[in-house]
Amino acid sequence: MKFMKPAFQFNMYRYVPRQFYGFCVQRHMTDTVKNPGGSLTKIAYYSTVSHRRVIYETEKEDGQSLQSADEDHRVYEVSEGARLHFVKFETKYIESCLDFVQVNLVNTRDKMIGKSIKATGGGAYKYTELLQQKLGLSVDKEDEMSCLIKGCNFLLKNISDEAFMYQRHGNPEYKFQTADPNIFPYLLVNIGSGVSIMKVESEGSYERIGGTATGGGTFWGLGSLLTKAKEFDELLELAEKGDHRNVDMLVRDIYGGDYKMLGLPGDLIASSFGKAMHCHKDRNFNADTQFSEADLARSLLFTISNDIGQVASLYAMMHKLNKVYFGGYFLRNHPLSMHTVSFSINYWSRGQVQALFLRHEGYLGAIGAFLKGAEECDADKYSWLENYAGSSGLCSPIPIQVLSTQGVPVDQLEIDRWESAVAYCPLLCDPANYVPDTVDLTQDTEAREYWLQCFEESVDKFVSRAISSQPHSLTAKERASKFKEKYVSRLYYLKHQPFAYGNLSVRSLLDTIEHCMKEFDFPDPYLLQKQMENDKALGLLGKRLEYLDNLEWFPRQEMLITSILAGNMFDWGAREVADLMENTDFGFHEARSKIQARPWLVDGLDKWIDRLKGPPHKCATIFVDNSGIDIVLGILPFARELLQRGTKVILCANSAPALNDVTHSELVMLLKQAAAVCGVIRSALNAGTLIPMETAQAGPCLDLSRLNLDLANAMSSQGVDLIVLEGMGRALHTNLEALFTCECLKIAVIKNRWLATRLGGDMFSVLCKYECPNEVKEDRKQQGLNAVK
Repeated sequence: MKFMKPAFQFNMYRYVPRQFYGFCVQRHMTDTVKNPGGSLTKIAYYSTVSHRRVIYETEKEDGQSLQSADEDHRVYEVSEGARLHFVKFETKYIESCLDFVQVNLVNTRDKMIGKSIKATGGGAYKYTELLQQKLGLSVDKEDEMSCLIKGCNFLLKNISDEAFMYQRHGNPEYKFQTADPNIFPYLLVNIGSGVSIMKVESEGSYERIGGTATGGGTFWGLGSLLTKAKEFDELLELAEKGDHRNVDMLVRDIYGGDYKMLGLPGDLIASSFGKAMHCHKDRNFNADTQFSEADLARSLLFTISNDIGQVASLYAMMHKLNKVYFGGYFLRNHPLSMHTVSFSINYWSRGQVQALFLRHEGYLGAIGAFLKGAEECDADKYSWLENYAGSSGLCSPIPIQVLSTQGVPVDQLEIDRWESAVAYCPLLCDPANYVPDTVDLTQDTEAREYWLQCFEESVDKFVSRAISSQPHSLTAKERASKFKEKYVSRLYYLKHQPFAYGNLSVRSLLDTIEHCMKEFDFPDPYLLQKQMENDKALGLLGKRLEYLDNLEWFPRQEMLITSILAGNMFDWGAREVADLMENTDFGFHEARSKIQARPWLVDGLDKWIDRLKGPPHKCATIFVDNSGIDIVLGILPFARELLQRGTKVILCANSAPALNDVTHSELVMLLKQAAAVCGVIRSALNAGTLIPMETAQAGPCLDLSRLNLDLANAMSSQGVDLIVLEGMGRALHTNLEALFTCECLKIAVIKNRWLATRLGGDMFSVLCKYECPNEVKEDRKQQGLNAVK
């Protein structure tokens, strides 16, 4: 079968959507006819996006498997995915943006017959005629508040690290919240011209429980009267420069210091604008005046924010809610606005309520309006994931030129559909507080600087691998160059804005590589390498199993773990190991000689072997890592031993390619080939006691809050009582501190010298961590007691 030409085009090497299925516009309620330049409009649309996907095993008509490694004969299929686009731009560009949409909609007008535009916000009324004129479609006006809530629910359920707390000048300033399997109930405080406080109890149940007329419109209106600033952003910029203490009367201005009897610190505001009571009525700021326009703007901002914070905290405590999300035109992720609201709600609630903000709060209404008319967002069938390659970051200083023909600067969020529903791992001890990443690079400056530099230095290896994976492509070099340019620019951006996409981690940096590779049409750069290593390892499997079977029980158990460690050395994502494999005849025995001699850095082997002297596990779930020797000579013999003990085994592999990690499709093929060598594996496959499943992951790390729903259900129904996490990505960069309700074995070789040193070891140090739930609880309890002491 010949190479199938993909059914897509490149435009700046971002795929052009084949179809537009929907469009909506939201415009801020604070916009005015006089000053349209300062307001923002958002559009949302759905598109289908084509990507090539490698077919790992295809049958010819004569029934023989296709084995050719030549790219001209490699088999691909064009996989059509879905993408949601949310674009934000200044309202003054609305006609140009509508021209862009009109051209694309007209090209698919047959699909738009009878369709309508979903619109919300002030623009739903002002621009109805323009929308109908430009697009030839009717306009459905949607309730703004219901759209905001629907959009908020969608983001909280689907986007990792969406919510955060903000502490100005803190370390870190942005503290992102872990995803919560139960997002309800919560308060949504929308600060527009006024303030509405909504209690959201479920997907379809919410009510407005209160609010205040003192909101963004108050700040803008009074600010225009008190200063020469007329634009909203101009007022915020002015407030950044001011000192409210010149205008506000503080506690110490009245009492000379703290009012200790009432617990009031001296720098607390006792009276907003209290020092302005004796100012000159003509507002001409002369030499005798002690405050400036900037001071007035800052005092006004604090006045409004304190009022909003007090009201919100009172409602939160009244309804016994501690999750309060803030959004609206007043905030827009502006640091000073978030700081004042955070301080106020923390003060008035005495720390019982935290102000939470959303990375994409500006899109809530547009997302909600779009979802009201969309049929493609079935929560029961699909899940959604932020596309790092196509989305702007938080506080991004550089707009992305999506509407390039019009030259309109826009900010955007892109969300890709994952073709299966996801769920939390059912065996996590505390799902609500589960954090996948071991190290948060937004907090750890030393680690951040190291890993950003490390990935930048490694990018040429990714480029080289991408080009070599498509030797007959006329565009591979150009696309690989564009990939490098995009990824390196992202690394530079993250050096200055590490919080731009939520918690910065090794996981997110690796995921970004995979997103960019896919965008530039490199579906599986390590495919040929994996096939070669799989074939070589399968040729050694029979003798390896025979050798293991001839060992006594105790040395066999030790050798099985050592074999996993040796196999885990074959990791093309580890720079120093990749150099070894490229430049030497590096095989299984060489790998064994490289790993650390016992005692290991973390050595739970004896405890694990003692456990094996007891009854067999009912079902083990093993999250596997690399192709080739790792899976074939490391994991399969270990799984075979468990099967012989009477344990059912679920082998879990990535759903999509990442580096040289084995994918689910490859795993299915490998097990069939291994079954031809090993009767135990063959019998287990036939009996259904050895089950390959996919994880819904597409990166080298593992986020147990986003497991394939079928896998999560299987772990529950099969009574899994042992989890095995293998490799640096799954057991060290992520999940090192994860706690489970069952036994867990975490195994990895540390293949990064800097990281090994930081952990107190050396290159190729070993992590073999066996955890029993009762012992873990006791250890954590003791750690807490020691901390108290």
